[in-house]
Amino acid sequence: MLLTVSKRLEFSASRRLRVAQWSNAENLSAFGPETNARFGSGRNYVAHFVFTGPVDPTTGMLINISEIKDRAGKIVRAGFDHKFLNEDNSAFRDVPPTAENIARQLYLDVTPLFSDGEAKLCACHLTESSERSATYYATGVSEANYWFEFSAARRTMSPHLSAEENARLFGPATSTHGHNYRARLTFRSERFDGKELLVRYDAIDACLRAVRAELDHRNLNEDVIGLKDRPITTESLARYIYERVNTMMPLNRVRLHERDDFFAEAWGDKIVFLGLQMPFHAAHRLHAAALSDAENSKLYGKCNNPRGHGHGYLTEATEGGEYDVRSGTLCDFVALKNGIAESLDPWRDRHLDLETEDFRDTPSTGENIVRALWPKIDNRLGQRLVRLRLWETANNRFTLRRT
Repeated sequence: MLLTVSKRLEFSASRRLRVAQWSNAENLSAFGPETNARFGSGRNYVAHFVFTGPVDPTTGMLINISEIKDRAGKIVRAGFDHKFLNEDNSAFRDVPPTAENIARQLYLDVTPLFSDGEAKLCACHLTESSERSATYYATGVSEANYWFEFSAARRTMSPHLSAEENARLFGPATSTHGHNYRARLTFRSERFDGKELLVRYDAIDACLRAVRAELDHRNLNEDVIGLKDRPITTESLARYIYERVNTMMPLNRVRLHERDDFFAEAWGDKIVFLGLQMPFHAAHRLHAAALSDAENSKLYGKCNNPRGHGHGYLTEATEGGEYDVRSGTLCDFVALKNGIAESLDPWRDRHLDLETEDFRDTPSTGENIVRALWPKIDNRLGQRLVRLRLWETANNRFTLRRT
């Protein structure tokens, strides 16, 4: 199992996407109309610094999240926040400050600050808008993400099933209904040095226009030729989008949301995942029995309040397994939903330390909460859980993955 802890930091900056040695036409093809912003264009950026390492059995922490905020925050403030990146940050004198290059530079700048501990920065994820984000990994891998939206009607059904089988499997969803879909396309470079563009504007613009024109404001069962003989499910549609885009550009994966809290992912080799988010509310107190009151107060700060505090937690469980071509499904959605809900019910509106048995002998840190929750959900899903995320706030995220 791989555990990661992510801290979210925000900053604002301006930048111009342009390579000085290229002609205006070359820059326009590579970066789009924004390259003509002579004095730069601005973004409100969100950076996620992702760490991995062992969990201290005494403190229950992989890393003190406050340390991430303090150390990484200094780098962000000094070199990125309220800067014109092309001129105020020397790292972008020779390479354009694309989302991929900014994520890479944040990783390179922050990594040395944590060389003194066992927790290591393994990735930096950067969001620059609702349509664009990027991730740079410790391995040198870089990913560029492009989001797009479309609205469509559908009947959830499979032409390979009988009417009775469709009704039993999909229930009321077999009637015509619609969704506002949101899809993320992820492109990947295995060895990214920042000098080459991972994705060109002219290529992705043409690709998105073609896919959106095919799907937007259509009846998916009747109007899309490529879907005529395919099941119309979220999993099947994600696979179709993957196949369509991959014919135009080499694609790593697709995530398709039919609503904010529910998505399917399609990867190469016909791999499919299904994910669902579910919230719960609970109180807790961070306190390690093996430490003195003074040590606990210093380590956990205000989270050590003797009277406790609480969070509106958000979980996200992602299930993998064998995709059924006949039905177009990965798993029973109702079983996925019930499995998560039943796992969370004993914690809802409870004090985790005082009213559950899970944290009698261990601090209720985010790391320990996600580790305690994993077997509860995994057992109900037949050991098909592949990733479990827990947000205790919008800024602090804990993720456990099956390796």
